[in-house]
Amino acid sequence: MKTLIWLGDSLENLKAFPAVVQDDMGYALYVAQSGENHHSAKPLHGLGGGVMEIAASDRSGTYRAVYTVSFENSIYVLHAFQKKSKSGIATPQAEIELVRRRLKQLRIEVKNATN
Repeated sequence: MKTLIWLGDSLENLKAFPAVVQDDMGYALYVAQSGENHHSAKPLHGLGGGVMEIAASDRSGTYRAVYTVSFENSIYVLHAFQKKSKSGIATPQAEIELVRRRLKQLRIEVKNATN
């Protein structure tokens, strides 16, 4: 079982989601920890391999969590947010930029820890 590590405000954000969304995302992350992909987890393109996005919805809206499995023995939850725009299904650019910054910092930290 891989360790689950929350970056930035990801855990606090997820805890603010509706209970049914928390349950759905929690289970999808548990599946990822077990080395499998939940049916709601899809690759998030443009950020390198191993970056996945979980989507869950309820009547209050659509919610996303982004995580990476590209580092040994750990799942890093990079970001969790409510998708507020109605423009298609794409993840908003501001959210992608936050994920990109956290992923870059994580890669630096992992590289420094292995040197």
